[in-house]
Amino acid sequence: MRMSTAHLSILAAIAAFLPLAVATGAAAEVLKPFKDDLFSNQTVLESHDNGAFQTIDYQEMRDINGRDEVPERRVKPAYVATGVRWQAQQDETLPLGDRKLDVTRIGPASKQAFTVIFIHGRGGDRRLGSNDYTFGGNFNRLKNLAYNNGGTYYAPSVKSFDSDGVADIAALIRYSYEQSGGRPVILTCASMGSFICWGITRDAESVKRLKGMAILSGVTDPDFIQSAFYKAKLPIWFTHGSKDPVYAATNQEALFEKLYKTHYPARFTLFATGNHGTPVRMTDWRRVLNWIIDPQPS
Repeated sequence: MRMSTAHLSILAAIAAFLPLAVATGAAAEVLKPFKDDLFSNQTVLESHDNGAFQTIDYQEMRDINGRDEVPERRVKPAYVATGVRWQAQQDETLPLGDRKLDVTRIGPASKQAFTVIFIHGRGGDRRLGSNDYTFGGNFNRLKNLAYNNGGTYYAPSVKSFDSDGVADIAALIRYSYEQSGGRPVILTCASMGSFICWGITRDAESVKRLKGMAILSGVTDPDFIQSAFYKAKLPIWFTHGSKDPVYAATNQEALFEKLYKTHYPARFTLFATGNHGTPVRMTDWRRVLNWIIDPQPS
């Protein structure tokens, strides 16, 4: 049977969306695995709120010294696959209206199935979120998860953690959304970068383009429930170290519990004995992204 141009266009659109096709079953597995045996086999010490809150076993001697060739500087080769760097990684300066933003991009510049944006903390830049070997290879995994599933990962350099920084990332969110043709955009923020996440939650135009958010070792926003993000009930996942000396885990836990009681789509992973940098090393990106793209009720 002959197919018209319209038929071919429809088929092409369906094919482009296949990486995000929802699997059947109770819990969708949107992103196909990447080194799950090394990154996802984490021991749950305690769970409550119907599994929405989990405490994970973390041990520095095992999860840093046993995982790295040079502790905190270079992970063992088994944890990384660096082909993605040569095949799909590009440093560029994006013209975003009247703004310019330095980013590292992994994946296609347009028509991507989804976009993940990672915001670093104080003293960082785009190199932190694109380094294959630090933080136990967890950024290399994130890069591969995005690229192997038809997505794009952006690690921008945030110049400031104030309204100017928020405006830069709002412009990147808009750009990513438009370049992809309206596909999901997920914002993730670590440490002081969480100021950017909370700022974005108040920007109604950015919220319209977001699918959800993850905050790693972040500061707490007591006014979150007044934000456009909260009103849209977009999913949010917190990860935190129980012994974080910078931003106390208890503050973030209190916000999560407040959200959970209102049936808000939220998840919390607490790493027992973990420090401030632990979530960047230990967050199971595949699990987090799968849930944000297709959140399951508690």
